[in-house]
Amino acid sequence: MKYITTINNRDYTVEIINDKQVVIDGKLVDVDFVALSGQPVYSLIIDGKSHEAYIYEEDNQIQVQLRGFQYNANIIDEREKRLSDSSEGGIGSGEFILKAPMPGLVISVPVMEGDAVVKGQVLVILESMKMQNELKAPRDGVIIRIKVEQGHTVEQKQQLMMLGI
Repeated sequence: MKYITTINNRDYTVEIINDKQVVIDGKLVDVDFVALSGQPVYSLIIDGKSHEAYIYEEDNQIQVQLRGFQYNANIIDEREKRLSDSSEGGIGSGEFILKAPMPGLVISVPVMEGDAVVKGQVLVILESMKMQNELKAPRDGVIIRIKVEQGHTVEQKQQLMMLGI
């Protein structure tokens, strides 16, 4: 699984290969990461260099103190990123096209063409990899056109519906 890690407004793609290797932005890195005595202190060896890190999780954010600096990191997996991108892209005025963030099966379309919807309202429930994902309205609007219905199989980036102002 790949993770998108944001530190200081910069995104890093991190893929965990095994217990001893990760790929960061395409570069294979040897790592050793061990918690010390149940404390938020970790022994971290990266490419043979030893570091001591203090790691705290707070409000869906991870704070890392390393070599005298504090870093705030937001970490989401690639599935969450696709869901976020599908429901946030093009949020301005005008039409918004809701696209499938991943291939899957349409479980439910709880809205109809012409319905007024509010930001955060569920527009489509999509099942993918045995998980149900709620795709929500990124803003208030009116359903202009629905291109799928319950039971349809969809591909990633397939248009599901159009939302207007």
